Amino acid sequence: MSGGVDSSVAAWLLREAGHDVVGLFMRHGQQHEAACAVAPGRKQGCCSAADAEDARRVAEQLGIPFYVLNFQQEFGRIIDYFVAEYTAGRTPNPCIVCNTWLKFGKLLEYADGIGAEQVATGHYARLARIGDAWALCRGRDLSKDQSYVLWGIERRVLPRLLFPLGEHLKPEIRQIAAKLGLRVAEKRDSQEICFVPDQDHARFVRQYRGGDVDTSGEIVTSDGVVVGHHDGFERFTIGQRKGLRIAFGEPRYVLRIEPATRRVVVGVKEELARDELTASGANWLSEKIGNVCQVKIRYRSEPVDAALSMLPGDRFAVRFNRVCLGIAPGQAAVCYDGDHLLGGGWID
Repeated sequence: MSGGVDSSVAAWLLREAGHDVVGLFMRHGQQHEAACAVAPGRKQGCCSAADAEDARRVAEQLGIPFYVLNFQQEFGRIIDYFVAEYTAGRTPNPCIVCNTWLKFGKLLEYADGIGAEQVATGHYARLARIGDAWALCRGRDLSKDQSYVLWGIERRVLPRLLFPLGEHLKPEIRQIAAKLGLRVAEKRDSQEICFVPDQDHARFVRQYRGGDVDTSGEIVTSDGVVVGHHDGFERFTIGQRKGLRIAFGEPRYVLRIEPATRRVVVGVKEELARDELTASGANWLSEKIGNVCQVKIRYRSEPVDAALSMLPGDRFAVRFNRVCLGIAPGQAAVCYDGDHLLGGGWID
C-alpha cells in the first residue's frame, strides 16, 4: 500500500473478494527522506511520511492490519544502479528495478515469513492462464497499463501474484474510492521517481557522487562540429530536445552520449531513426517465444511489430518493421504477443 488511490482500492477489492489482507508500506529510510527535503511541496510519490500516513488511515478504514517495512539498505542498491547508469551515459528505469528486487522480491520473502500465500499490488496489469501456465498480460485500461515495468518478475512467482485492478479502468477506481469515502480518492497519481522529487536527475547524481567525477564536455553535431559545452552528460538522454541551451535554425535532438569522450552528440530528428536494437539481461515469462512479436522501447510508447532473434547468453536482438525514434540504452525493450507479455531486457 503506497498511500495512493490505486493500492488503496486494490486492498478493498481483495478484502471484498474474501481474502485475508495485510497492508504493507515500503519505507526507504534516511536517504529517501533527505532527497525529499530538497523539494518540499513537490512530493507526490509512493514512499514519503505523508504517503505512509495516507496508507495507514486507509488500512484503518478498511479494518486490515498495517505494517511499515524499512527497506533502506535494499533501496540503496537501486540508487546505486540509478547513479551508475547515468554516469555510464545510459538512461535508467529505477521503477523496473524496484519492482523486480523489492515489490516482487523482498516482499515475497516477507510474505513467506508471515505465512501469506500471495502478494498483491495496485499495478494495472492482468494475470491469465495460457495453456498450463500463468501469463502476465497488459491491463484492460491501456492508457494506464503498467505491464512494461513488470517484465523483470521471475516466472516462477507469477502464481503467487494478484493484480486486482487489472480488469478495471482508472475512472472506475476513483469512483470506488469516492463511494467508500477514502481520503485518497482525488489524490494525484505519482509521476515522479520517488527519490528525485524535484525531477532534477543531474543534480541528484552529482550530489550522490559527491562531485568526484567530471562529466562535463562538448556538445557536437553528428559530423563532429563543436556547437557548445555542457556541465554534465547525466543531464541528457537519447531523443531529448529541451534543455540543450543552444540556438539552432531547426530543432536538434540528443542522438548519442559518449562517456569516454564526455561528448553529447546532437542532430536533426531524422537522425534518431533506428530499426533495430540489442538488449541484455533478458528475462522471459513465457516458455514459447516466437520470432515475431511487438516491442515497446519505453513506458509510454506503443508496441511496434518486430522480428525477435535470440543471441548467446541473456541477450536478444530486435528488428522493427518500421523505424523508431529515440531508442535509449538503459531503458527496457519489452516484448509482447498481443496483450501477453513475453519478457524483456535492457537496451544496449
